[in-house]
Amino acid sequence: MYAWFFRKVLPGPLWLRILTTVFLLAAVVYGLMEFVFPWLSDYSPLGEVTLDDG
Repeated sequence: MYAWFFRKVLPGPLWLRILTTVFLLAAVVYGLMEFVFPWLSDYSPLGEVTLDDG
């Protein structure tokens, strides 16, 4: 699927397809870190750490 997307959907020569792929991956990572993961952390118990004294 990714090879088909890389060969058939992305335009231009190889260097432009690589640059476009890096940009798209960076945009996806940014979107996840900025919007999805903060929203998801409200529903996740991973941040509730308790330590006993002593």
